[in-house]
Amino acid sequence: MPVDMDSWDSMMAAVQAFHDKHDFPNNGGEELTYRVALMAEELGEVSACVTKGHGSQQLAEELADLLILVMGTDIAAKLDLKRAFWAKMDKLMQRESRIVAGRIRVSEFRDLD
Repeated sequence: MPVDMDSWDSMMAAVQAFHDKHDFPNNGGEELTYRVALMAEELGEVSACVTKGHGSQQLAEELADLLILVMGTDIAAKLDLKRAFWAKMDKLMQRESRIVAGRIRVSEFRDLD
């Protein structure tokens, strides 16, 4: 059966297979503070791509690394990130936007009024 490369569930299954292959649960790979540190490291690499003018191919690879870590954290923490995504999108779509320091912001703006 071919993999549906546009499917969130197929992507999650691939990340789960990666965790299984390397036995993440029994080797510290699903410990949440470790995963946060890895995500911070990857975000730094994304930042370096943007600020140093690296090409879109390298930026896409670094973003994929970050996405894989986020998806793996979903697995490790036994979350339902797909459901959380859609719940958050519903909230975001209800919010107003403002221009702050010349850039658009979509927030609850609790501290700006």
